[in-house]
Formats: sequence, C-alpha cells, structure tokens
Amino acid sequence: MNKPSRPITSLVELMSALAAPEPGPLELQTSVACPHSITLPPGCSLTGADKSRCILSFGNGDGIGLTANNRVSNLTVIAPASARAIYTQAGLADMGTITLSDLVVTGQVSIIIRSGTKKLNVSVDGLHVAACDARRYSEQPQKYGVNVYQGALTVYNFNGDADSLMRASLKNVSVGAPHAPVLGSGVFASGFGDVGGQVELDILTTGAVHSTGMLPYGTADMITGGVFVVYGIHAKRVEHFGEMVTYGVNDMVLDTWGTVDEWIAHAPVTSYGPSGIGFVNFGTVGDFLAEAAITTYGLGARGFNQYDGTVRNIRFKSIETFGDGSIGIQVSKPVGTITVDEGVTTHGSVGNTLVKGVIMQLPAEAFSVKPGGVVDKLIVGGDLVTHGAKVNTYAVEGGKVLALDIKGKVLANGEGSNAVLVADKGSTPLTNVRASAKAGKALQQSDGEITDQTGFVDA
Repeated sequence: MNKPSRPITSLVELMSALAAPEPGPLELQTSVACPHSITLPPGCSLTGADKSRCILSFGNGDGIGLTANNRVSNLTVIAPASARAIYTQAGLADMGTITLSDLVVTGQVSIIIRSGTKKLNVSVDGLHVAACDARRYSEQPQKYGVNVYQGALTVYNFNGDADSLMRASLKNVSVGAPHAPVLGSGVFASGFGDVGGQVELDILTTGAVHSTGMLPYGTADMITGGVFVVYGIHAKRVEHFGEMVTYGVNDMVLDTWGTVDEWIAHAPVTSYGPSGIGFVNFGTVGDFLAEAAITTYGLGARGFNQYDGTVRNIRFKSIETFGDGSIGIQVSKPVGTITVDEGVTTHGSVGNTLVKGVIMQLPAEAFSVKPGGVVDKLIVGGDLVTHGAKVNTYAVEGGKVLALDIKGKVLANGEGSNAVLVADKGSTPLTNVRASAKAGKALQQSDGEITDQTGFVDA
C-alpha cells in the first residue's frame, strides 16, 4: 500500500520530514528557499502540488542530492547556474531507479555514477533546463585529442568497472532558449570509455536545445555538443522535435563516439560558431535522418563528417555552409548510402577547421572523400554547389565512391575552383554527371580513377 504524501509548506517542515526515519513521499505546497543542499534518503520522493508555484530554490550552491529509488517531479528547481540543481550521490552498489519528471530547472542535472555503483536505472520524462554552466566539472571524456564538457543534462557512468551498467530513458528534454544558450554541452550521455562502465540508452527525445561552450577561438583540445552521445553507450533511438542550435567555437550540434541504432532530427540543425559541425559521427550509427536543413555559419564548420566509425544509411534534407573551410560533407571511413534530398551548398573558400584535435586548413568543398573513405552510394536530388575560390565541389582524393546518382548539377562558381576532382588514387564513377566551373575546370583528374564516365557532361 502506497503511503500518503506528506504536505510541506516551509523549510522547517521539509528538513523535519527528511530527518524522519522513513520520509516517504513529500509534496511541496508552496515555494521554499533553502540556504543549503538537501539529500533525499533512499525511497524518498519529492513532488510539487503545482509546478508554477512550487519553487524550490538553493541560493548558495547545489540543490537536491539523490541516493537510491528517488523521484523528483512537478517542480521548479532553481540553483546557481554553475551549481548542480539535481545530482546523484555516490556510495550505493545498487541505486535502483531515479525518476525525474515534469521539471523546470536552473543549474545542472547531473546523474553520474562512480566507483562502487554497479546499477542505476534513470527515467526522465519532461525536463527543461533553463540555464546552466557545466564547464567547471572535471569528469570529462577524452578521445581524438579532445575533452568534452559535460552538459546541462549529464547522464554519465564514470565507473571504470566493466560490470557497472546504467540504463536510461530520457524523454521530452529541452535545454536553453534562442540566443540564451546553456554553457557547456546541452544533453550529454556517456559511459566510462570504450571499455569500463556502460550506458544502455533506450530512448532520448528532445525539444529545442541551445548551447555553447564559450571557448576562445583557436582552442584545439576541448569541444562541446548540443546533443553528445559519447562513448561506452548504446542508444536505440535518438529523436529531436525542436531546433538544435549551438553558438560558439567547437560547439558540435549533434555528435557521437558511441553506438546509435536510429537517429532522427525533425527540426533544423544550426551552428553559428567556428568549427561548429552540424553532425559528427565518430561512432557506429545505423540510420540517421535530418528532415530539416543543416546550416552552419562559422569558419571551418562542416555540415557532416565521418572520420571514424561508420553509418549504414544517412539522409539529409539539405546542407549549407557559409564559412571558409566549411565542408558540406566529408568522409574518411567506409559508410553505406548517403542521400541528400535537395542539395549541398558551400559559400566559403579555404580556412581553418578543427580535425581530431588539430586545427588545419581545408577548402570548403561540397562533397569530399579522403583516404580511407568509401561511400557505397551517393544520391543527391538537387545540386552540389560551391561559391568560394580555390575549392572543388565534388572531390574524391584517395577514397572511393562506388555508385552515385546526382540528379542536379555539380557547380563551381568561385575563381580557380573545379567542379570535379579525382586524385591521389581516388576512385569514383561520374555516370550522368553534369559539371560546370565558371573559372576553373569541370573535371580535374590527377592519379585518380573514373570507373564510369558514361553520360558525363561539361555543362
């Protein structure tokens, strides 16, 4: 039989209830200001009678500490942006199930398990983080020459024991607001590493996410993500129903080093900062679909890149980049089918961009395959277009494209720019490709192989 909720109308009542031998369910009836953090004992729940008037605030630091089998729901929780509004405490081998629902939060929501904890189930349904600064936390994934800032919502198995497992369901999460991003990553989920404690993520759904790391220009060893599914994690489904926006240097919009079976973005994916890539895949993705445009505005801000791992099927509505060095699509590992329903357009020339922890110069090509890259099939419903000087629109340099179907044209509009480049033992068909360069060559071949040139037209 469920215990009746105990009504809480003051700080004194709250502290008295938490000190009881068996606190049980607590229901906040009004707003309460706490001068210090509180801890929910195992099995205790804290619910608000009305989220709009039940505000639990912590003016001096962290907020609600969770232990095991806790529920926090129907509340507004306010802590300093640089503090943890809701966080897990260490110590128990089995933390049971932590449930967070219908919450509006200022400060970080930090669900981290560390050494000694073998089990935790996390259920989140309805969470908006209005403001957060997650840049100060020292537990950070490291790989590819970079560290990753934690997020406004952080779900992290930081236990190096391979027997440690976190299971999570994260639904209806939103972060920040237009032109008012959280600082650090937006939504961050990670295991300990490629080995060690793991995370099984059943589902992640989000509304809008707005984030930035506030990194100085030129930083090469730190990145963030609007949504970052890091390593040591298997996500069955990731789905975004709101716009995904990042604003600063090295702020990836969507990024993974882990495994994602299905990933869908229904709304626009946008980045404004240098090296702010639309979608970065260093992991293993089954099917990825971006139903709305991917647009980047910063220097070196690629639309999509595959530098490690693979993706079976990836489909975009369109990709457009505006900065120098901002490649539309770049592949240097084997992938399946890439489909672009409309087209890929770049406006920039040659510029600096971050690649695996190193800043280097790259031309803003629309489509690029580098050594090690193999594309089973490329399908483009519209045009591949570049506007910048000294770039190639369709470039296969050392990699392979096995089949392609470009229904529009391959256009190079910039001074000294070529429409098609096949070089450095790269291999591609150019079947029925219509290519045109205003101030360069329609086709530049240099130690590369064209497997089929039937129907190629210098248009």
